[in-house]
Formats: sequence, C-alpha cells, structure tokens
Amino acid sequence: MKIAQVVHLGVSVPPEKYGGTERVVSYLTEELVRLGHDVTLFASGDSITSAKLVPICERALSHTPNINRDAVLTWMLERVWNVSHEFEMIHSHLDFVGFPLARRSEIPIITTLHGHLGVPELVPVYREFWDVPIVSISHSQRVPFPSNNWKANVYHGLPAGRHHFHPQAQRYLAFLGRMSPEKSPDVAIRIAQRLRIPLRMAAKVDPVDREYFETQIAPLLTDPLIQYIGEITDKEKDEFLGNACAALCPYQPESFGLVVIEALACGTPVVTYRHGSFPELIDHETTGFLCNDEEEMAQAILRIGEIDRARCRNAFEERFTVERMTKEYVQVYERLLREKAEKEQPLPRV
Repeated sequence: MKIAQVVHLGVSVPPEKYGGTERVVSYLTEELVRLGHDVTLFASGDSITSAKLVPICERALSHTPNINRDAVLTWMLERVWNVSHEFEMIHSHLDFVGFPLARRSEIPIITTLHGHLGVPELVPVYREFWDVPIVSISHSQRVPFPSNNWKANVYHGLPAGRHHFHPQAQRYLAFLGRMSPEKSPDVAIRIAQRLRIPLRMAAKVDPVDREYFETQIAPLLTDPLIQYIGEITDKEKDEFLGNACAALCPYQPESFGLVVIEALACGTPVVTYRHGSFPELIDHETTGFLCNDEEEMAQAILRIGEIDRARCRNAFEERFTVERMTKEYVQVYERLLREKAEKEQPLPRV
C-alpha cells in the first residue's frame, strides 16, 4: 500500500528528546516499512526514517523559533494536496488543521487525534467537520465529541525492544514529562517528601512554562531528596524508568499518556489518577494504582511492592506493542479503501 504520513513540524521524527506524537509516528512509519508498505513521511528535514522523507523545512521548527510556523504548515498542506494522487492512503497527524484537506480529497485521509479535545474553541471546528474520518487514541478522548466520525480507537504502541524488562528496582520514584501545571510536578514532590523516598525528575521546561517552573517548582528542588536531571533522550528512559520502584504520574487528564506504557515496558508499575485515559491503560492493583487524590497516591506507593513487575511487562507485550498498533492502523486503512470502492461502484441499472 502506498501511504503518506503527515506530521507537525515543530519536532523531528523521531524527537531528539521530548515528544510523544512524533515518537509514535516514527514507530508506526518504521513498522509499516518493515511490513513492506511504500511509505512517504512529510516532516522536518532533520527527521530520520527508512521511509521516503519529504523535508518541508531544514530543521524542526523548535530550533528556529522566529519562523512563521503557519506559513510553513500551509505550504506543507499544499504540497501534500498536489501529490495526493500518488498515494492510496494519507494518514494525518495534524489534528483539526488537516480537516479541510481531508474533506475535499479524493484520496482517503484518516486523522489520528493526539491532543486533548475538551477545549471550548474546538467545539465549532468539530461540529463543522463532523464527517471527517478520525481515530482516537483512547475512548476517554472521544467524550467531548461522541457523535463525530470515529473509525477506530488505536492505542499507542512501542517497539518491544525499545525498553527492557528490569526485574529489580532501586529505591526511588520517577517523574517523566514536562515541568508544567498540567503535569503536576509539585504533587510528585510533595508525595516524595511526605514518604521520604527519593524522587528523580526528568522533565522539559517549555518557554511557556518557564515562569511557572522558576516560581513554583525550582524553590522545591533545593531538597536533597529531589533530583532534577532535566530533559533526557529516549535511550536514557530505559534506565531512568526501569530502575525506579514506581513511575509517579500525577498528570491532569490526558488523551493517552505515553510515559505510562514506557514504564510498563520496563516492568515498572505506575501510580496515577483515576481519570482521563489512565483507567484504560492501568489495571488497578495489577500493573499499578489508580488514585483519587494525593493521599491515595501516597498510600499506593507504600504498597508498590505488591505489584509483580513481570505482569507489568506482560501487559505491555499483550496490549501496547508497535506490531499491534500498526496492525490496527492497517485495518483502518483497508476499511477506508473498501468504503471508497463501494462509493465508486456504479448504481445497478433498473
């Protein structure tokens, strides 16, 4: 099958460090190529792929902050439109930005939604483009727009060898993500301080979160119990997550939560809130704990030794591999192609 993968240009594919969507797109693209599909990736020029790369810009736009991103994105959409006839399927990871193209294209375009949809300004957009075929990454993501044209729910997947099983844990908690209010690093710090368990924090500070970090979080990092190591690479995650006794994820509701399955791949149980996608990813008291508040999180960490780390790894292998994810996306592609063929069949003569 000739497939185009189209992704935002802010981060390379795969990301050098932080970046969830682009990492998933990389895993999917490489697995499609391995399966023998003819794949073209529209992305930044510093992306690395075994597919055919169409470089829209020389480097990811995060490296060129003064560039007009809307202009570059608009140019990419036009380039995809101009060559769309060369593909059987176009897979967009642009969220709603690609909807006008998807509605008008003769070539099927499926859009995976990677972001949180509970934002008021999205309401008129999703009501207008109710017919555009879309894929969710968790069932909870669909809640704001249950009647849109959902074709499938496909959970993210990772290569089985990307992270290794760590049967033995060290005595520390791991926090991985961004230093931002929605990731609640302050909650992680308070819990670690309360339990007197070391907390290692690998997190990015985006420019928009700089003031929050400097005023709310940095003063808390003076406690020797808390170790802030900054942003880490994908390769470094294996040791960081795998050696932790638990991944502490006090995040606000998320559409998925890639850190969760990265931890499970290492055999590390996850402690998180009982909201958003997390109840779909974590089996309570089996691969981690789903909690209602900080008090429950603290109590859950005291019970973390009850979790069998091998069962965490098994859950990953059963539910969250790139092979499973890619198989389900190919099924989505095939479904859209069948629907297209059915529409193009001439009506029977009367």
